[in-house]
Amino acid sequence: MNEIMDLQFYEQIKNILTAARNKVYSAANFAMVDAYWHIGKSIVDQQGGESRAEYGAQLIKALSEQMTADFGKGFDTRNLNFMRQFYLTFQNVNALRSELSWTHYRLLMRVENEKARQFYMNESVKSAWSTRQLERQINSFFYERLLSSQNKAAVADEISALAPARTPEDIIRDPYVLEFLGLESNASFFENDLEQALIDHLQKFLLELGRGFSFVSRQKRFTFDGRHFYIEYSDSQFIPSSLQ
Repeated sequence: MNEIMDLQFYEQIKNILTAARNKVYSAANFAMVDAYWHIGKSIVDQQGGESRAEYGAQLIKALSEQMTADFGKGFDTRNLNFMRQFYLTFQNVNALRSELSWTHYRLLMRVENEKARQFYMNESVKSAWSTRQLERQINSFFYERLLSSQNKAAVADEISALAPARTPEDIIRDPYVLEFLGLESNASFFENDLEQALIDHLQKFLLELGRGFSFVSRQKRFTFDGRHFYIEYSDSQFIPSSLQ
């Protein structure tokens, strides 16, 4: 740390940013979880008045087609059935934990034992388990081994040997969150990619303006002293046609 800025000051700033990122992580994830719970409830309520299983399947199929047309990916029949199961498994919306993502809940729905499921939910929150950690603990029957073991501390210590805990940055890697926000699942949040996305929107906007404007190029080349250069950070040149 340099002479102008001491370590304590930097840690204070770092903690502010880290707390803010965690709030964004929790808010984005829980907004999706809450929405999917209510979608699941609506499906169950709509199916409740019909005794035929065929009607339920047709309803989800029709809903999937319409939602995919309106909102894009993420609403196929399989995911809608997960939302339906989500409501049936966790019927008390107030008991849902905002720290957990949709992927966490999809894993928790696999656990049939209610006490084991509650245990995994609580431990996921307390220890900030990533979805990879949670999946490994479920698959290794961590809850059952912990109950039957005489050395519970040794079994619990296995947690630290698994994948690192979830971080706020994980939100940009979660395909379910990206789909929920209407973003491409392969989106990369680097400077050049962000610039490219902005250029795409600017190009579309300027072309829609029609007469008086023209889109010249994405990377405007100029030559100086026999060498070719491309303008950095402003690759696309938008020049009124009257000035060309």
